[in-house]
Amino acid sequence: MSAWLFDLGNTRLKCAPLQADGRVGATLALPHREEDVAAALAQALPARIEVAYLASVAAPGLRLAVLDALTARCARIAVARTQARLGEVRIAYADPRKLGVDRFLALLGTHARGDGASLVCGVGTALTVDLIDADGLHLGGRIAPSPTLMREALHARAAQLPEQGGDYVDFAADTEDALASGCDGAALALIERSLDTAQQRLGRRPRLLLHGGGAEALQPHLPEAVSAAGLVLDGLAIWAAVEREGAGVGGVAA
Repeated sequence: MSAWLFDLGNTRLKCAPLQADGRVGATLALPHREEDVAAALAQALPARIEVAYLASVAAPGLRLAVLDALTARCARIAVARTQARLGEVRIAYADPRKLGVDRFLALLGTHARGDGASLVCGVGTALTVDLIDADGLHLGGRIAPSPTLMREALHARAAQLPEQGGDYVDFAADTEDALASGCDGAALALIERSLDTAQQRLGRRPRLLLHGGGAEALQPHLPEAVSAAGLVLDGLAIWAAVEREGAGVGGVAA
């Protein structure tokens, strides 16, 4: 069966073939703009796909553009949703719809690693922090602006403040470095405080996993962090395996 996984975020579209053994194949990053996504998918994908598994937290217009492009070449499309429980993973939210599907899938991918209790940090448009214990119980999380979004918001309100540039230093001597240090530092402080609080709650320090497009910039300042770039697609592969067991024939599962 030809199956592909699609992770549509607010800043990136990642896709990968789902291999016969259930593992995620080589990942592609495609153009994200609504007007470009159909052409990008047409160039990257086979002419026909039996099933596409989509996780999306993007705006409705972009989500529909991706669905339209996939409909042209897929026999079936299954759209992942957050569930209160899947396997051993149980989420903390009383209303599963309020937990972004990317965070849910990252928790599935994290628990499948078998690393025990983990603090999962996604660095994209938002900075998300989620704590999951060794038994798969999600203990809640936090959401904040990512450093990139902080820079964009400052530039939008004060155009003289550059949107990009600068290096992280403890005490900056120019504006670019001060902005980079302040915005990255705010994210680092939230992650470090969350680690300390998690350690107090669990009685031991959890594993720190970083994923998302902005993770690379923060990782050098978090010595204990482990890069886990494929967490969402890993979780989507797990969700897909469960979905296949109960799937009917044809149609779009939305």
